[in-house]
Amino acid sequence: MSFLEYKITKEYEGMKIREFLKNNIELSTRLIRGAALDKRLKVNKKDVKLNYVLKEGDMINIQVSKEETQNIEPQNIPIDIVYEDEDLLIVNKSPYMVVHPTKGHPSGTLSNGVLYYFKEKGENCIVRLVSRLDMNTSGLIIIAKNQFCHMALSKAMQGDTFKKYYLSIIHGNLKEKEGTIDLPIYRPSEDVIKRIVHENGQNSITHYKVLESYAKGELVELLLETGRTHQIRVHLSHLGHPIYGDELYGEEFSDEEFIKRQALHAYGVEFIHPKTKKTIVIKSELPEDMKKLIELIK
Repeated sequence: MSFLEYKITKEYEGMKIREFLKNNIELSTRLIRGAALDKRLKVNKKDVKLNYVLKEGDMINIQVSKEETQNIEPQNIPIDIVYEDEDLLIVNKSPYMVVHPTKGHPSGTLSNGVLYYFKEKGENCIVRLVSRLDMNTSGLIIIAKNQFCHMALSKAMQGDTFKKYYLSIIHGNLKEKEGTIDLPIYRPSEDVIKRIVHENGQNSITHYKVLESYAKGELVELLLETGRTHQIRVHLSHLGHPIYGDELYGEEFSDEEFIKRQALHAYGVEFIHPKTKKTIVIKSELPEDMKKLIELIK
């Protein structure tokens, strides 16, 4: 069970609990109303209505975890868990794995495996994806176990406190070994997947740093300031240094002898935990196929 607790100080005395939770704790109206209806909202261990007027010393307790169901089949699929607490699960997704069921991939996804893991633990929560990755991109994915953490982290991703780091292996050698790519990304039409750099596109910013240089490429660390679809792949390709194995943005190269997918790994996240307010920093190692690629291009 996951709970939020707040002790009311004198400055909030006389405020209705609905206003306090919405304006000062920044909980959504839906979460507040649901907690009250389900009797998961208590003051001094007693059920209260949303027009309850707060007094100094009141102790608010909200149970944010609740029994939920989801139309996803639990499947016994191994998942690589790198962090877990009562509110969050962070997994290291392997390449070639779809994150969430689709018409083309109705089963065998990461979400199927995570739901099975929750059921086996007796946690009746659903899979709330905070972040996603393309099927062929490996790396860290954050899953919230309750509505509160999902809402808080989704909002945090729009700000400066939430950081997502990637590692990629690119063709060639960048002239500037560290810098910022600030180029708008545009989707020419709805019936194409490929994006391009174009003045009519959305503001897109990628910070990069070359970690290692090789004879036929480089290992680059990237930090996303914005989160556009294919952002890293588009930016690096535009610079003339597409990612190894990227068939969409590096079509001029034939990389099958080196790697079978784009050499892109979401290796790091840094954020403030919505409940504990502690900074969470998680890193994961390069997958084996990217390690082998480095040996081939040295």
